Amino acid sequence: MKTRKIMLTEKEIPRTWYNLLADCPFPPPPPLHPLTHEPLKPNDLAHLFPPALIEQEVSTQRFIPIPEEILEVYALYRPSPLVRAYNLEGALSTNSKIYYKNESVSPPGSHKPNTAIAQAYYNKIVGVKRLTTETGAGQWGSALAFACNYFGLECLVYMVRVSYENKPYRRSMIEAWGATIHPSPSKLTQSGRAVLDKDPDCPGSLGIAISEAVEIAMNDKQTNYALGSVLNHVLLHQTIIGEEALKQFELVSDYPDIVIGCVGGGSNFAGLAFPFLREKFAGKNLRAIAVEPTACPSLTRGAYTYDYGDTSRLTPLMPMYTLGHNFIPSKIHAGGLRYHGAAPLLSLLVKEDLVEARAYHQTEVFQAAVTFARSEGIIPAPESAHAIKAVIDEAKKADEEGVTRTILFNLSGHGHFDMSAYDAFFRQQLEDNNFADEELQKSLAQLCDLPTI
Repeated sequence: MKTRKIMLTEKEIPRTWYNLLADCPFPPPPPLHPLTHEPLKPNDLAHLFPPALIEQEVSTQRFIPIPEEILEVYALYRPSPLVRAYNLEGALSTNSKIYYKNESVSPPGSHKPNTAIAQAYYNKIVGVKRLTTETGAGQWGSALAFACNYFGLECLVYMVRVSYENKPYRRSMIEAWGATIHPSPSKLTQSGRAVLDKDPDCPGSLGIAISEAVEIAMNDKQTNYALGSVLNHVLLHQTIIGEEALKQFELVSDYPDIVIGCVGGGSNFAGLAFPFLREKFAGKNLRAIAVEPTACPSLTRGAYTYDYGDTSRLTPLMPMYTLGHNFIPSKIHAGGLRYHGAAPLLSLLVKEDLVEARAYHQTEVFQAAVTFARSEGIIPAPESAHAIKAVIDEAKKADEEGVTRTILFNLSGHGHFDMSAYDAFFRQQLEDNNFADEELQKSLAQLCDLPTI
């Protein structure tokens, strides 16, 4: 019988997160204050984040210890399995070896609890009473609701309206863990009302939802803000994925030639790839591929410049690939990838050609998802299916070149709450949403008054 799942014991859960800033060959440009446009100081974030997270955001320490209280919660679902996808290999008739890190085994069904647990813990120990956040497809919102429930914090979630309407069971999951949820844009904040005044039927975006969540936190001393992606400390917490994978590959005396992850803000890609990139910087021959939707292609069509992380310009200016903070993506079903920008660290790696970026259309992504579901049995989240599409393409390319490659990707979540999207796919009702260069340039033109890199 073939060994499909490469497992670690709970005692082998990594005790540290990996900080790529310690080894990055190119120093990233600093974030800027949203009003003064001067380099951001740690104290400028004190109204949103607890001291420990601010320290992690700016730290250059290579390995940061994981508190025991966080490890205890991680042990509810970690270590996650590294799985050899023998059935997918057979379905593709490929000579390459395909592995995936199965992050769908967490209680909320995705990789997001890796940072939600950490953020809830660090806020809890300094006496914060409530966390507020945004969510796209609902995976981050449900993860933070889960973590806040565990540590006894209130949780307020602004969910992008199109996903709020299309994914009712994600809403139910968030409420099951005791959180309060509102569709975004809402009439509950100045940011939301401003958007609705211009477009009462606005489908929402992560940028708008971030504005609403940040606005609440800025006006309530008992409330802090929690972000599901983009910032350094969020990417840091996710590196437990890659650190586990390195240990698991040692158990089978193997190593990937290619590491692949989907990208919205960049957290699940970074979580898997950053520990492997550390070894790439040290001389390992490795390719890393970041995959995004053609409907929201910040890495492949965006500009590398300073931009706000939210629509209302409340957040710091971040050096990143961006489509413009006012950009509202079309209503694709991969709601977690509908973000106008990408994490500054990931953006820098793409700019310096250390990470490859590519974009796919929605229908080809769902076809890849069905291929995976019919071979490996797991119905993947639409976000994760972007990575699966790239895996299939890379395996076929290797066969055409007459070589055998080892390919690793992050199955960042399951698609159990995305069946309406699969239903639309099977009925040929999905559209391949793209947008013209004219629309993109119009969005980017709104950044003309901002600093450039």
